[in-house]
Amino acid sequence: MLPATSLSSDMPVGVWKGLNKKPSVGIIVWFHGGMTSNNCQKGLVAGGALSKILPDYTIVSASACKQNHWVEPTTIEALDNALDSLARRQKKEVTEISLVGISDGALGVIAYSLWGKRKIRNRILISSYGESLGPAAQVAGQTVLKKGRWRFIQGGADRLYPAEKSVPWIQEFCKNVSTECDLKFDPQGEHDWSYWQNNRKDWILEIFSK
Repeated sequence: MLPATSLSSDMPVGVWKGLNKKPSVGIIVWFHGGMTSNNCQKGLVAGGALSKILPDYTIVSASACKQNHWVEPTTIEALDNALDSLARRQKKEVTEISLVGISDGALGVIAYSLWGKRKIRNRILISSYGESLGPAAQVAGQTVLKKGRWRFIQGGADRLYPAEKSVPWIQEFCKNVSTECDLKFDPQGEHDWSYWQNNRKDWILEIFSK
C-alpha cells in the first residue's frame, strides 16, 4: 500500500497500487459501507480487501463519515480533489475511473455518477438499495447515468436489504438507465463483503476483464 493520507485536505484517502509490482492498468474508487459512522478514517483501510483481488489496479479508498456522507456534492467534490492530487503525484491525468461500492457505499457510486467530473467505465454496486435516492425509473432517467457499465450484485440472505425490496428497484433501474446494466443474484448471498469475496469473486472480476 502507498500511504496517501495527504491526497486531500478534505478527506482521508488510502491508495493501494503496485501490489504485483506491475504498472497499474486503471483506477478504481472504492466506496465503503457505513457512510454515516463516526470513523472518519475508514477509507485508509477499507480498500485493502478489493486490492487483493484486483492487484493490477490502483485502488483509491475515500472516507465518508457523520454528515459528510456519500450523497453530498461536497463529499464527491473532495473525492475529485483527491484524484486531482493523485494525478499530480503520478504525473498522469486521471480522466477515466471505475467505481465499486458496497451497502450504502453503492449510493456513493450513484452519487459520483451524478456529480463527479470524470468519465466512468465500470460500476459495481454490491448489497445495495437505492430507494433513498428516489424511484428507480426517476433516478435512472438522468442523462449523466446513461454512459458506462452498471452491475448490481445482490443476495437473497441480505440482512439489511431484503431481496423482495431491493431486487425490484434494481430491475426497474436497469430497465430505464438505457445502457449496459445487469443484476447478478445469489439466493444465499449475504450482506457483507466477506461473502462476496469468498463466494462470488468471479462476478466482480468479470467486469474488469472486458
